[in-house]
Amino acid sequence: MTPASERPLTAMIDPAAGPPDCAAYGRAGGWQATRLALGSLAPAEIIDMVTRSKLRGRGGAGFGTGQKWSFVPKEPASERRKYLIANADEMEPGTFKDRWLLEGNPLQLVEGMILAAYGVQAGHGIVFLRGEYQEACARLHRAIGEARQQGWLGENILGSGFSFDIHIHSSAGRYICGEETALLTALEGRRATPRSKPPFPQTGGLWGAPSVVNNVETLCNLPHIIANGPEWFTGLGLGDDGGTKIYGVSGRVTKPGAWELPIGTPLRQIIEDHAGGMRPGYQLRALLPGGASTAFIDATALDVAMDYGSVEKAGSRLGTGMAIILDDRTCPIGMIRNLEHFFAQESCGWCTPCRDGLPWVERLLDAIEDGTGRDEDMDQLDRHARMLGAPGRTFCAHAPGAMAPLASGLKLFAADFAAHIQQGRCPHQAGAGAGAGP
Repeated sequence: MTPASERPLTAMIDPAAGPPDCAAYGRAGGWQATRLALGSLAPAEIIDMVTRSKLRGRGGAGFGTGQKWSFVPKEPASERRKYLIANADEMEPGTFKDRWLLEGNPLQLVEGMILAAYGVQAGHGIVFLRGEYQEACARLHRAIGEARQQGWLGENILGSGFSFDIHIHSSAGRYICGEETALLTALEGRRATPRSKPPFPQTGGLWGAPSVVNNVETLCNLPHIIANGPEWFTGLGLGDDGGTKIYGVSGRVTKPGAWELPIGTPLRQIIEDHAGGMRPGYQLRALLPGGASTAFIDATALDVAMDYGSVEKAGSRLGTGMAIILDDRTCPIGMIRNLEHFFAQESCGWCTPCRDGLPWVERLLDAIEDGTGRDEDMDQLDRHARMLGAPGRTFCAHAPGAMAPLASGLKLFAADFAAHIQQGRCPHQAGAGAGAGP
């Protein structure tokens, strides 16, 4: 059996037994980091340990976690209101890693939030939770309530003088809340639209107070970093990045799912060894390596290491690390149309290029897939991919993310686009165009 220390995020997850309670969590090594941090470490030491661990944000952007925290004003929590927010609004298509952590071991997130809050000296914690995650919500409520009862949350935790508590906000369901400033605006009870920067959330976030927003998987790494040390954590990775990563595969593979593996595990190993390879009768054609808002890479790039730098060199992004498979019997134009429909309906409508451009892209793809596309539609799609995909052309990263599968698809699947237009129909025939799933 693989030692638990090599799979720290999922070592305590047992679907048959359910999530551990506070006592079981403690017996398995939980709370050790909180005792160490509140008993003998200064907040600056927590930030330094996280920085040296090379932990990068696991929500998609990959920004250095310790570096992000370093921008927060240093006043103690008792002197200045600050917020620590866990982004659990997991709405990236093809991504389900945070749900696994929330349902399997919610106390791990609770402890991670305590440690992050202590590091940045935030006295108030919020879990911004996807509304559809009802089981995760119930289990998280129980975990927070028990932690509060046993003194891990609340006033003067472990007699340290540090006070911190966590509340859950169930989201109304908007993909744009993956953008941290839109999330903060939604928490304030207003329409979820991104904010201009500066000020950045670390100095002027929720209700104008310094705020840190971290992904669930990011926060769940913290108890293990503090308890075992940053050098141990960096040693888990196979390349320049530290730690493990939850990878996943969806689509027509033999065993779709999610697995915790060393960050930098080759894509081929994830698909063939863990997902069991393609189902009989299907061939891998291309894939989105990190969710819907990443660029396609084709089947010749399977030996790429799944870390931030390597995937970028391959022409895409690691994103959430949850791959969506395109097989040889699924229409790539239909898959892209499906993705662009999602992105168009999830635009917050704040800026014109995104609000009007994404529906226009969807209409062009509708026409091509339905057999009424024209050659000039390809020029329009290329123009939109260039204009909406370039940094700084829209108010946030929503439209550039939406253009990643389109721009890469226009290159990889040029022959498929041409066949649709020339034949006046989808060459893949009935049942081929909806996406990469079964």
